[in-house]
Amino acid sequence: MHPLLRLEQGDKHLLLGNEAIVRGALEAGIGFATTYPGTPSSEIADNFFRIAAESDLYFEYSTNEKVALETAAGAAVSGVRTMCSMKHVGLNVAADPLMTLAYVGVRGGMVIVTADDPSMFSSQNEQDNRWYARLSHLPMLEPASAQEAKDMTVAAFDLSETLQVPVLLRTTTRLSHHRGLVTTGSLRPPKTTGAFEKNPSRFVTVPANARVRHRVLLEQMEKARDMACESGFNVVRGNGPWGIVTSAMAYNYVADAIEDLGITDRVCVLKLGFSHPFPERLAVDFMRSVKKVLVVEELEPIMEDSLKAIAQGAGLSTPIAGKGDGLFSRLYEFQPAMVRAVTAKYFGVAYTPPEPVDPNKDGEKIQLPMRPPNLCAGCPHRATYYAVNSVLADMDIEAVFPTDIGCYTLGILPPLQTADFLVCMGSSVTSAAGISRVTGQKVIAFIGDSTFFHSGITGLINAVHNEHHFVLVILDNGTTAMTGHQPHPGVDKGPPGWQKPSVSIEALVRACGVEQVWVVNPINLGKARAAVREALESEKLSVIIAKAPCPLFARRVLGEKQKRAFEVGPECTGQCPVCIDRFGCPALYRNPDPDATPAMIINQDLCIGCGVCIQICKKIRPKKM
Repeated sequence: MHPLLRLEQGDKHLLLGNEAIVRGALEAGIGFATTYPGTPSSEIADNFFRIAAESDLYFEYSTNEKVALETAAGAAVSGVRTMCSMKHVGLNVAADPLMTLAYVGVRGGMVIVTADDPSMFSSQNEQDNRWYARLSHLPMLEPASAQEAKDMTVAAFDLSETLQVPVLLRTTTRLSHHRGLVTTGSLRPPKTTGAFEKNPSRFVTVPANARVRHRVLLEQMEKARDMACESGFNVVRGNGPWGIVTSAMAYNYVADAIEDLGITDRVCVLKLGFSHPFPERLAVDFMRSVKKVLVVEELEPIMEDSLKAIAQGAGLSTPIAGKGDGLFSRLYEFQPAMVRAVTAKYFGVAYTPPEPVDPNKDGEKIQLPMRPPNLCAGCPHRATYYAVNSVLADMDIEAVFPTDIGCYTLGILPPLQTADFLVCMGSSVTSAAGISRVTGQKVIAFIGDSTFFHSGITGLINAVHNEHHFVLVILDNGTTAMTGHQPHPGVDKGPPGWQKPSVSIEALVRACGVEQVWVVNPINLGKARAAVREALESEKLSVIIAKAPCPLFARRVLGEKQKRAFEVGPECTGQCPVCIDRFGCPALYRNPDPDATPAMIINQDLCIGCGVCIQICKKIRPKKM
């Protein structure tokens, strides 16, 4: 039985923030869950996937976030409690249905998890999705711990059914991947089936109906504002002349800062967990009780601006500050030392930062090893990039490389350097069309298999219809690799328990109207290079499907073992380091002894035996056993 199903009421267990959200959903009686995987939200879906295999819960990895939200909405309007989870930029994709779903509302509780990524640990931007709560007029809850993640999830389902609207649950990377002690509640029996009750005046948003539903939504949000003022997730702690308003993970840094600075008796903290609609009455009472206010919030000054507007309307002159010179930045995630220093400065508290830890010992400088991100040893994407670059070099062509979101984005790094433009999921196909049309340059776009299903298909159809000429390389490694090897519609071999029909990428590409299609295994460099050359010589839109499994997925999930071992022969002098300067497999490295032979060494712990290197250099050979 899955660990989150085994926990009984009153048990205490260390859970990731994402695991706590799943447990909260189970305690709330969830019956339906959807997602498109994206870090830092991925563990939510991965746990639901395993739980669904041994329970009545319905779960699906949808093709993209818009599809995931609309599918979940169908279940929610039919009376089933649903959850739809995604990373912050995923809500951009789902924003179209979100805005109108707020109008029509739901019948079964619906929670939408948006996992923000301050500091962009695995994202292309660090947008603050608290704006979406304000834009859509939907309630938002923001947990500050694993315990609150569980508790707020339960409360979010209840709140959703009370107001009959979806509720946004916002996390950040630090909360999603933080592990904390959680006391569990009882599991509510899930309701997995419902019935759709027809009500076109509510659920069909023609203008006449939508005008009425907008008024209903605003009325519900006023009820939610009153509920926020009374919510146990919005609390005032302490009793002093200095005020701090904070929320989410930043609250933990505030709690540590006031204790470390010895000002517990002088600070009053307003912690907001039910952060939207903004609890105005509570905020006014708080500002009246203190002499000045510091707002501690990551990213945008949303609470700060709200407090200033509320203070103006209430005729208060309480000084309020948060973002600005010498205070907090709108950039990146916070950390305890920063919050401590700014808190001390704002309230005029004497503070001497501790000396940083010196990694050097006895005057000897310690050189810490560098660990830049890199494509794994044996990754088929590396072979594809090498094939493309080598053909371009042979033909003396310089190409532009629009790329996309996934492991293969790491093609930006030397020596491959096959990434020139990236905006969002699916943008490689469409931006390639624009670049090729106005420049006349050779354009080779790269997109992954999961990303192609997510948002590449419509761009390809557009390219066929408008007669755009470029080469599209679909990197098909048989899984959604970057976010943890989740399946997608094109998967042939999925994780245990995955038994769903596969959609052929080749058939789909041909159905879009592409006439020139090659399917190659990039590990076979000869055939891969031949396909690239033919595509570059053509004046038509061409698609190359580079199909080979992700080696980590093959070993971790499918149980495949290393195929064979290779070694560099003693004749290698390192005078032609093609293996490093043009291919760059991390299993290949220079011999640390400059006088020894061979000059290059294969790390047998990293090598998976793909055999690409032996096609590049004749000095590499099967290892003698």
